[in-house]
Amino acid sequence: MPWADLLQPDLTLTGNILSLGPEVVEQHRLRGLILDVDETLVPWQSTQVPREVIAWGKMMRQLVPLVLVSNNLNRHRIAQIAAEMGPVAFFHGAGKPSRQKVRAAVSALSLDPDRIHKQVGIVGDRLLTDVLVGNRLDMFTILVEPITIAGASQPTYSWRRVEFWLFRTLQGR
Repeated sequence: MPWADLLQPDLTLTGNILSLGPEVVEQHRLRGLILDVDETLVPWQSTQVPREVIAWGKMMRQLVPLVLVSNNLNRHRIAQIAAEMGPVAFFHGAGKPSRQKVRAAVSALSLDPDRIHKQVGIVGDRLLTDVLVGNRLDMFTILVEPITIAGASQPTYSWRRVEFWLFRTLQGR
């Protein structure tokens, strides 16, 4: 697969995780969702999951199992977020776009990681981590906008600017 294709999400939502509704799961016949944590489920540096996201997770768990996969190294923090979300299974320190813990997450969904062709959705806010690892594993990749707290300062990542430029460039090809 050409590198540019590895950075193309299967679905780009104009909105945060809350804009991902049951119709997407049903339309694409997804059998599970792997969710990024930081800036996908919780705002930057937040330790609490917003109430709306908890309600969203409860609704989605009625359709498919959920698993959290985070690059964050703080096991206690990710475990706390996973407990608020369900509880749901979680993997921390994933090192995405490394595939190891994402494969383990697929196994936690009781699916064979070698036979998941677009049956599992991976949802995240980053091209170079979430979308890239999902495409490397032939998952259904869903790019969402970062979740934020109104009025709170947000991090300025130079990588996020590069990703935005890449995304716009790839959209025009």
